Amino acid sequence: MWLTRGCLVDHDIDWSPRLSDILYSCTMCGNCAEQCRFEFKSQLLDIFKSVRQEAVETQRPLPAKVTQFLENVYLYGNPYREAREARPNWAEGLGVPRFTTGDEFLYYVGCVGSYDVRAQKAARALACLLLEAGVSFGILGSQEQCDGNEVEYLGEAGLFQFLRDRNVQVFRELGVRKIVTLSPHAYNAFRKEYPQEFEVYHYSQLLLDLIRNGRLKPAEEGSYKITYHDPCFLGRHNDEYDAPRQVLRAIPGLELVEMARTGKNAFCCGGGSGNFYTGISACGRERASMARVKEASATGARILAAACPTCLTMLEDALKSEGLDERMVVMDISEVLEERRSRPS
Repeated sequence: MWLTRGCLVDHDIDWSPRLSDILYSCTMCGNCAEQCRFEFKSQLLDIFKSVRQEAVETQRPLPAKVTQFLENVYLYGNPYREAREARPNWAEGLGVPRFTTGDEFLYYVGCVGSYDVRAQKAARALACLLLEAGVSFGILGSQEQCDGNEVEYLGEAGLFQFLRDRNVQVFRELGVRKIVTLSPHAYNAFRKEYPQEFEVYHYSQLLLDLIRNGRLKPAEEGSYKITYHDPCFLGRHNDEYDAPRQVLRAIPGLELVEMARTGKNAFCCGGGSGNFYTGISACGRERASMARVKEASATGARILAAACPTCLTMLEDALKSEGLDERMVVMDISEVLEERRSRPS
């Protein structure tokens, strides 16, 4: 942090719209830090976060979409300007319970899973799996609001603290002890920026436990090759590469084939740090999501599996844009497992 605090004010650099776009086009994927050979590599993302925070604090002009994102989260609890009351609509007809004291898990769906039409399908698939496995869980419904991960990475420290404090208050009042998240972004925020009184799981970790304990039994529904895209905030930010792959390998009939760039070197979908909404990173000759689906298609896989609602929407849009949607489909891991499980007779 010391590398950048005060740099904008002290040196009074020319804060142009172009500079602002460059600063906010970074998706915070973390690959720069992974590849960097210098000792300060662990501080690279902190440098971006610090400069963004100072830009907000000193009221520098931000890209319009960034300002809109932050204002929407403040006013509505989500970046889409959707009503809080509509947040649980994705679960209509499933019989998903509200969280009550004594439930084992809070299922935290997040903004993308709650409001994005494509991501809602993944939210529903995961809920169906948890219900079938007999997991004691519930959702917050209209009480849920943004976890704040993107808000913090966009530099709005005050708004992030407001969101965190309000969420922690709700969690404590309801007696939440364990949280399972649909999104790696929420997983990252809860693990690293919230009080360490909560056990936090990405859903792939919980699904793997349920499979190993025999509470979910994958079944073969045809043989296909499948490839897996590592979400940046699950992989590089939280070092979870194994659980999603183990879930896929546990499903009969699926052959997991890896892309050229995978694991710590995996390529970003381009949606991180709010770019799924702002679109600032969608510049140059080829968007990151388009490059990624081409890599996926090159494996010969029929299914491109994601473990993040942001990645899911970004990759599916890119697949359609590249005309690859006839040879490959994008599915969330929860959808793959929900489609290929033994149903009770």
